[in-house]
Amino acid sequence: MTEETFQKIKSRLTFDVRGLIPAIIQDQKSQKVLTLCYMNEAALKATLEKGFIYLFRRSQNKLMMKGETSGHTQAVKEFRVDCEGRSLLFVIEQKVAGCHKGYFSCYFESIDEAGERVTADPLVFDPKKVY
Repeated sequence: MTEETFQKIKSRLTFDVRGLIPAIIQDQKSQKVLTLCYMNEAALKATLEKGFIYLFRRSQNKLMMKGETSGHTQAVKEFRVDCEGRSLLFVIEQKVAGCHKGYFSCYFESIDEAGERVTADPLVFDPKKVY
């Protein structure tokens, strides 16, 4: 991707006052939403150039590749933008799992009628053995 192409893409997006844009990560095979993360300009550029999800880790104030510690990488298969350019959607091929707590998706809990959180999906890996 050329710098000109990246600048064209970036000009059609709306980043917030902190320079971030939300990005939904969806598994291509299962169609499950795996997570919602945030990208800054550097994360978006790295993602589009390298073909793997990069994100801006707000808690650590740094750029990182999803799966760089665990090896559970996310290869980009499709890139979409919402109708107003305020959020992104990446359809990806997930290696192992997308959640650092050991589940395929970060949305592994449901809320029951009593308002309690209930684990709805099986554990895919033991995070103690990975992190």
